Amino acid sequence: MIDKQERGAAGEAFTVDWLRSNGFMIHERNWRYGHYEVDIIATRRGVMHFVEVKTRALGSIESAFEAINTTKRTALLHAMRAYTRRTRWASDVQVDLAAVEACMDGSFVMHYKEDVMG
Repeated sequence: MIDKQERGAAGEAFTVDWLRSNGFMIHERNWRYGHYEVDIIATRRGVMHFVEVKTRALGSIESAFEAINTTKRTALLHAMRAYTRRTRWASDVQVDLAAVEACMDGSFVMHYKEDVMG
């Protein structure tokens, strides 16, 4: 049986592979600024994407989309501002959500939503 932390790491790895195969360039994984963290920072077509990955067991009661609450939104905005200042990024930015479902057979299904805070 896979534990929650292993499932989360596997979901992030799956998301990185998916992003790369869809034209994203990965810049950071698990980037931290103080107590804020961004799972994946990537760019595509001149836009910087701050990707929050939520991995759940298939059929999990809690929706990944519900996990982006006010506290999480505020933390993502602080991290996003810090990263863009540090890198001097002056173009478009957005926060995306990768809702990953872990299936019993070890495969994953992902629902990717761009610009969840826009």
